[in-house]
Amino acid sequence: MEYVTVKDVEVPALGFGTARMDTDEERYRAVSTALEVGYRHVDTAQMYGSESAVGDALADSDVDREDVFVTTKLDNGNRSRERVRESTRASLDRLGTEYVDLLLIHSPNDRVSHEETLNAMNDLRDDGLVRHVGVSNFSVEQTREAEDLSEAPILTNQVEYHVRHRQDDLLAYCVENDVMLTAYSPLGVGGLLDDEALADVGERHGKTPAQVALRWLLQQPMVSAIPMSSRPEHVRENFDVFDFELSADEMHRLFERRGGLVDRLADALGL
Repeated sequence: MEYVTVKDVEVPALGFGTARMDTDEERYRAVSTALEVGYRHVDTAQMYGSESAVGDALADSDVDREDVFVTTKLDNGNRSRERVRESTRASLDRLGTEYVDLLLIHSPNDRVSHEETLNAMNDLRDDGLVRHVGVSNFSVEQTREAEDLSEAPILTNQVEYHVRHRQDDLLAYCVENDVMLTAYSPLGVGGLLDDEALADVGERHGKTPAQVALRWLLQQPMVSAIPMSSRPEHVRENFDVFDFELSADEMHRLFERRGGLVDRLADALGL
Protein backbone atom coordinates (compact mmCIF):
# COMPACT_ATOMS: atom_id res chain seq x y z
CA MET A 1 0.00 0.00 0.00
CA GLU A 2 1.10 3.57 -0.69
CA TYR A 3 0.08 6.55 1.42
CA VAL A 4 -0.64 10.24 1.05
CA THR A 5 0.86 12.24 3.90
CA VAL A 6 -1.32 15.28 4.45
CA LYS A 7 -1.02 17.54 7.47
CA ASP A 8 1.14 14.87 9.12
CA VAL A 9 -1.62 12.26 8.65
CA GLU A 10 -0.97 9.11 6.61
CA VAL A 11 -3.97 8.13 4.48
CA PRO A 12 -3.97 5.00 2.28
CA ALA A 13 -3.67 6.36 -1.25
CA LEU A 14 -6.05 3.77 -2.69
CA GLY A 15 -9.46 3.49 -1.09
CA PHE A 16 -12.70 1.68 -1.84
CA GLY A 17 -15.85 3.60 -2.78
CA THR A 18 -19.38 2.42 -2.02
CA ALA A 19 -21.62 4.65 -4.15
CA ARG A 20 -23.98 3.33 -6.84
CA MET A 21 -24.59 -0.10 -5.33
CA ASP A 22 -28.20 -1.26 -5.15
CA THR A 23 -28.52 -3.56 -2.15
CA ASP A 24 -26.98 -4.06 1.28
CA GLU A 25 -25.99 -7.57 0.26
CA GLU A 26 -24.08 -6.21 -2.73
CA ARG A 27 -22.42 -3.52 -0.60
CA TYR A 28 -21.49 -5.95 2.16
CA ARG A 29 -19.98 -8.44 -0.27
CA ALA A 30 -18.00 -5.74 -2.07
CA VAL A 31 -16.57 -4.16 1.08
CA SER A 32 -15.77 -7.58 2.56
CA THR A 33 -13.86 -8.48 -0.60
CA ALA A 34 -12.05 -5.14 -0.54
CA LEU A 35 -10.90 -5.64 3.05
CA GLU A 36 -9.80 -9.19 2.26
CA VAL A 37 -7.81 -8.00 -0.76
CA GLY A 38 -5.99 -5.34 1.25
CA TYR A 39 -7.88 -2.04 1.00
CA ARG A 40 -7.55 -0.06 4.22
CA HIS A 41 -9.48 3.06 3.22
CA VAL A 42 -13.27 2.83 2.82
CA ASP A 43 -15.49 5.67 1.65
CA THR A 44 -19.20 5.90 2.38
CA ALA A 45 -21.83 8.61 2.86
CA GLN A 46 -25.19 9.19 4.48
CA MET A 47 -26.59 9.70 1.00
CA TYR A 48 -25.35 6.35 -0.33
CA GLY A 49 -27.25 4.20 2.14
CA SER A 50 -24.13 2.05 2.49
CA GLU A 51 -23.03 2.85 6.05
CA SER A 52 -24.74 -0.18 7.63
CA ALA A 53 -23.22 -2.58 5.11
CA VAL A 54 -19.79 -1.01 5.60
CA GLY A 55 -20.20 -1.39 9.35
CA ASP A 56 -21.25 -5.03 9.06
CA ALA A 57 -18.32 -5.81 6.76
CA LEU A 58 -15.88 -4.13 9.16
CA ALA A 59 -17.34 -6.01 12.11
CA ASP A 60 -17.08 -9.36 10.32
CA SER A 61 -13.58 -8.73 8.97
CA ASP A 62 -10.38 -9.93 10.59
CA VAL A 63 -8.95 -6.44 10.06
CA ASP A 64 -8.78 -4.29 13.19
CA ARG A 65 -10.95 -1.16 13.10
CA GLU A 66 -8.00 1.12 13.82
CA ASP A 67 -6.26 -0.17 10.70
CA VAL A 68 -9.03 1.05 8.38
CA PHE A 69 -9.44 4.72 7.42
CA VAL A 70 -13.21 5.28 7.25
CA THR A 71 -14.77 8.32 5.58
CA THR A 72 -18.42 9.36 5.57
CA LYS A 73 -20.21 12.48 4.40
CA LEU A 74 -23.05 14.67 5.62
CA ASP A 75 -26.24 14.58 3.58
CA ASN A 76 -27.24 17.99 2.26
CA GLY A 77 -30.22 18.04 4.63
CA ASN A 78 -27.92 17.53 7.63
CA ARG A 79 -25.99 20.76 7.58
CA SER A 80 -27.32 22.75 10.57
CA ARG A 81 -25.45 22.48 13.85
CA GLU A 82 -28.09 20.23 15.39
CA ARG A 83 -28.44 18.00 12.32
CA VAL A 84 -24.67 17.64 11.94
CA ARG A 85 -24.44 16.24 15.46
CA GLU A 86 -27.56 14.06 15.27
CA SER A 87 -26.87 12.64 11.83
CA THR A 88 -23.21 11.90 12.58
CA ARG A 89 -24.15 9.98 15.71
CA ALA A 90 -26.64 8.04 13.59
CA SER A 91 -23.87 7.35 11.06
CA LEU A 92 -21.66 6.03 13.85
CA ASP A 93 -24.47 3.74 14.98
CA ARG A 94 -24.91 2.38 11.45
CA LEU A 95 -21.15 1.95 11.04
CA GLY A 96 -20.85 0.29 14.45
CA THR A 97 -17.85 2.42 15.37
CA GLU A 98 -17.06 5.00 18.02
CA TYR A 99 -15.51 7.41 15.53
CA VAL A 100 -14.95 8.06 11.85
CA ASP A 101 -11.54 9.00 10.56
CA LEU A 102 -12.93 11.65 8.23
CA LEU A 103 -16.23 13.52 8.00
CA LEU A 104 -16.94 15.55 4.87
CA ILE A 105 -19.45 18.15 3.77
CA HIS A 106 -20.85 16.25 0.78
CA SER A 107 -21.37 19.31 -1.41
CA PRO A 108 -21.80 23.08 -1.12
CA ASN A 109 -25.20 24.14 0.18
CA ASP A 110 -26.39 27.74 0.32
CA ARG A 111 -29.23 26.99 2.73
CA VAL A 112 -26.86 26.65 5.70
CA SER A 113 -23.60 28.53 6.01
CA HIS A 114 -20.37 26.58 5.74
CA GLU A 115 -19.31 28.26 8.96
CA GLU A 116 -22.18 26.73 10.94
CA THR A 117 -21.58 23.28 9.48
CA LEU A 118 -17.82 23.37 10.00
CA ASN A 119 -18.19 24.64 13.56
CA ALA A 120 -20.42 21.66 14.34
CA MET A 121 -17.96 19.28 12.67
CA ASN A 122 -15.18 20.80 14.77
CA ASP A 123 -17.24 20.18 17.91
CA LEU A 124 -17.55 16.52 16.93
CA ARG A 125 -13.79 16.39 16.46
CA ASP A 126 -13.26 17.89 19.91
CA ASP A 127 -15.59 15.19 21.30
CA GLY A 128 -13.56 12.42 19.65
CA LEU A 129 -16.37 11.29 17.35
CA VAL A 130 -14.56 12.55 14.24
CA ARG A 131 -10.80 12.57 13.78
CA HIS A 132 -10.53 14.80 10.71
CA VAL A 133 -12.81 17.02 8.63
CA GLY A 134 -12.98 17.90 4.97
CA VAL A 135 -15.17 18.83 2.02
CA SER A 136 -16.39 17.36 -1.25
CA ASN A 137 -17.29 18.89 -4.61
CA PHE A 138 -15.88 22.27 -3.55
CA SER A 139 -14.21 24.71 -5.93
CA VAL A 140 -10.80 26.18 -5.21
CA GLU A 141 -12.38 29.30 -3.73
CA GLN A 142 -14.83 27.29 -1.63
CA THR A 143 -11.97 25.12 -0.35
CA ARG A 144 -10.02 28.22 0.61
CA GLU A 145 -13.09 29.57 2.41
CA ALA A 146 -13.54 26.29 4.30
CA GLU A 147 -9.92 26.41 5.43
CA ASP A 148 -10.43 29.94 6.70
CA LEU A 149 -13.60 28.99 8.58
CA SER A 150 -12.52 25.70 10.14
CA GLU A 151 -10.46 25.51 13.30
CA ALA A 152 -9.51 21.95 12.37
CA PRO A 153 -7.44 21.53 9.19
CA ILE A 154 -9.32 20.65 6.00
CA LEU A 155 -7.79 17.27 5.22
CA THR A 156 -9.25 16.73 1.75
CA ASN A 157 -11.53 17.91 -1.02
CA GLN A 158 -13.16 14.88 -2.67
CA VAL A 159 -14.04 15.56 -6.31
CA GLU A 160 -14.48 13.77 -9.60
CA TYR A 161 -11.04 13.47 -11.12
CA HIS A 162 -9.65 11.19 -13.82
CA VAL A 163 -7.73 11.37 -17.09
CA ARG A 164 -10.74 12.73 -18.98
CA HIS A 165 -11.95 15.05 -16.22
CA ARG A 166 -9.08 17.21 -15.09
CA GLN A 167 -8.91 19.43 -12.00
CA ASP A 168 -5.65 21.28 -12.68
CA ASP A 169 -6.37 24.40 -10.63
CA LEU A 170 -7.63 22.38 -7.69
CA LEU A 171 -4.65 20.02 -7.84
CA ALA A 172 -2.32 23.03 -7.81
CA TYR A 173 -4.13 24.44 -4.77
CA CYS A 174 -3.99 21.11 -2.94
CA VAL A 175 -0.28 20.59 -3.56
CA GLU A 176 0.56 24.12 -2.47
CA ASN A 177 -1.68 24.10 0.62
CA ASP A 178 -1.21 20.55 1.96
CA VAL A 179 -4.73 19.36 1.14
CA MET A 180 -5.42 15.90 -0.25
CA LEU A 181 -7.39 15.63 -3.47
CA THR A 182 -9.52 12.48 -3.23
CA ALA A 183 -10.55 11.32 -6.69
CA TYR A 184 -13.99 9.77 -6.92
CA SER A 185 -15.13 8.09 -10.15
CA PRO A 186 -11.43 7.63 -10.99
CA LEU A 187 -12.37 5.28 -13.82
CA GLY A 188 -14.99 7.61 -15.27
CA VAL A 189 -17.83 5.28 -14.14
CA GLY A 190 -16.40 2.67 -16.50
CA GLY A 191 -15.97 5.12 -19.34
CA LEU A 192 -12.17 4.77 -19.37
CA LEU A 193 -12.07 1.03 -19.89
CA ASP A 194 -11.90 1.37 -23.69
CA ASP A 195 -9.54 4.37 -23.72
CA GLU A 196 -6.91 3.80 -26.41
CA ALA A 197 -4.13 5.75 -24.71
CA LEU A 198 -4.64 3.88 -21.44
CA ALA A 199 -4.75 0.56 -23.29
CA ASP A 200 -1.53 1.35 -25.16
CA VAL A 201 0.33 2.25 -21.96
CA GLY A 202 -1.14 -0.77 -20.20
CA GLU A 203 0.08 -3.13 -22.91
CA ARG A 204 3.66 -2.09 -22.16
CA HIS A 205 3.23 -2.94 -18.51
CA GLY A 206 0.93 -5.95 -18.77
CA LYS A 207 -1.85 -3.95 -17.10
CA THR A 208 -5.44 -3.06 -17.93
CA PRO A 209 -6.65 0.46 -18.82
CA ALA A 210 -8.29 0.67 -15.37
CA GLN A 211 -5.03 -0.14 -13.63
CA VAL A 212 -3.15 2.47 -15.67
CA ALA A 213 -5.81 5.10 -14.91
CA LEU A 214 -5.43 4.43 -11.19
CA ARG A 215 -1.63 4.39 -11.36
CA TRP A 216 -1.74 7.77 -13.12
CA LEU A 217 -3.61 9.17 -10.13
CA LEU A 218 -1.47 7.53 -7.46
CA GLN A 219 1.74 8.95 -8.92
CA GLN A 220 0.47 12.50 -8.51
CA PRO A 221 1.31 14.37 -5.29
CA MET A 222 -1.49 14.75 -2.73
CA VAL A 223 -3.89 12.52 -4.71
CA SER A 224 -5.79 9.49 -3.42
CA ALA A 225 -8.34 7.49 -5.41
CA ILE A 226 -11.48 5.60 -4.38
CA PRO A 227 -12.58 3.26 -7.18
CA MET A 228 -15.67 1.13 -6.60
CA SER A 229 -16.95 -2.11 -8.04
CA SER A 230 -19.35 -4.78 -6.89
CA ARG A 231 -17.57 -7.46 -8.95
CA PRO A 232 -14.88 -9.29 -6.94
CA GLU A 233 -12.56 -9.66 -9.93
CA HIS A 234 -12.61 -5.90 -10.50
CA VAL A 235 -12.12 -5.15 -6.79
CA ARG A 236 -8.96 -7.26 -6.95
CA GLU A 237 -7.84 -5.84 -10.29
CA ASN A 238 -8.14 -2.26 -9.05
CA PHE A 239 -5.93 -3.07 -6.07
CA ASP A 240 -3.21 -4.62 -8.20
CA VAL A 241 -1.52 -1.31 -9.03
CA PHE A 242 1.47 -1.20 -6.71
CA ASP A 243 3.91 -3.33 -8.72
CA PHE A 244 4.55 -0.95 -11.62
CA GLU A 245 5.17 2.73 -12.31
CA LEU A 246 4.43 4.97 -15.26
CA SER A 247 7.37 6.75 -16.81
CA ALA A 248 7.52 10.55 -17.04
CA ASP A 249 6.72 10.26 -20.75
CA GLU A 250 3.68 8.10 -20.03
CA MET A 251 2.46 10.47 -17.33
CA HIS A 252 2.96 13.40 -19.71
CA ARG A 253 1.05 11.67 -22.49
CA LEU A 254 -1.92 10.91 -20.24
CA PHE A 255 -2.02 14.47 -18.94
CA GLU A 256 -2.34 15.82 -22.51
CA ARG A 257 -1.06 19.11 -21.16
CA ARG A 258 -2.02 21.44 -24.01
CA GLY A 259 -1.28 24.30 -21.62
CA GLY A 260 -3.81 23.06 -19.10
CA LEU A 261 -1.46 21.62 -16.51
CA VAL A 262 -0.16 24.33 -14.22
CA ASP A 263 3.53 24.70 -15.07
CA ARG A 264 4.64 25.09 -11.46
CA LEU A 265 3.48 21.50 -10.82
CA ALA A 266 5.48 19.91 -13.62
CA ASP A 267 8.42 18.92 -11.43
CA ALA A 268 6.20 17.57 -8.65
CA LEU A 269 4.33 15.47 -11.22
CA GLY A 270 7.50 14.15 -12.78
CA LEU A 271 6.81 15.75 -16.15
